[in-house]
Amino acid sequence: MLRPWAAHWVMFALVCRVVAQYSSDLCSWRGSGLSHETHRRDVEQVYLRCSQGSLEWLYPTGAIIINLRPNTEPSSGRMADVHVCIKPQTFSQGSHVYLEHGGDLRLLLSDKDQAQGEVRCFSMKEGALFVEAIPQTDISRKITAFQYELVPSQGPGAHMYPYLRQGSVTCKPCSDQEVLMAVCTSDFAGSGIFREVMPGTNQHLVVVVTLHRLFHQKSGLFVWGGARGRAWSGRVNVPAPCIVHPGEHEYLLIGSVHFGEAWLSCAPRYKDFLRMYVEAVNAGTNPCHIDTN
Repeated sequence: MLRPWAAHWVMFALVCRVVAQYSSDLCSWRGSGLSHETHRRDVEQVYLRCSQGSLEWLYPTGAIIINLRPNTEPSSGRMADVHVCIKPQTFSQGSHVYLEHGGDLRLLLSDKDQAQGEVRCFSMKEGALFVEAIPQTDISRKITAFQYELVPSQGPGAHMYPYLRQGSVTCKPCSDQEVLMAVCTSDFAGSGIFREVMPGTNQHLVVVVTLHRLFHQKSGLFVWGGARGRAWSGRVNVPAPCIVHPGEHEYLLIGSVHFGEAWLSCAPRYKDFLRMYVEAVNAGTNPCHIDTN
């Protein structure tokens, strides 16, 4: 049986042998600041190639630069309209997260900020993520860990995601063209009612919804059951300035998924959607087929 101090050093040795590694799809990275000798490669380059993934840095020492290089055509010009959003794990600590551009650093998340688990977003053209470890006086376990996503700053409902534009969320309705495209391309779409508004944060409200029709969804956000087992139920996030009327009308609820949570993008009344959809079908301009029966 190992003595307590011996067990501690066994764990220390195991962590030291953690070699920085990427996931097979190059979406995520995991490494240890103790995997190299002191003062060698103090700044390490990390390259991530996906639209979403994660980073986990054990015993952070020195610094790492995170370069997000998604597999898209550079000539498309679309990357200029993309934001990077990061969400730290609530246990994340041991470093400060900056934006680095042209040698200048701008603080994005302090060590203490990370415990809140709040999303922070920035435009890709603003720079790369620079994560700098805080010097430690002991070898107590520290982990810097967060998820990241690339989020288009344009398109249906982009104005409804509050972290993209701090303090400037608008609740204007989507146009007919935006609704018709969003119902085809969004992460979820269905018709139903708002049932209950729950407390959220100063950025958003959490609304319980019941869907009588579910055209499509991502990640199993809405669960079959609901009222007498004949509907889907779930929760959607709505920006705090927006007004929600529980139980009054049936809406077409369209939205996106960010960090495993549903965010509302467009919510026209369902009868208005049926009208615009029938008109588009008759004109041959509907971007996809939706079974409205």
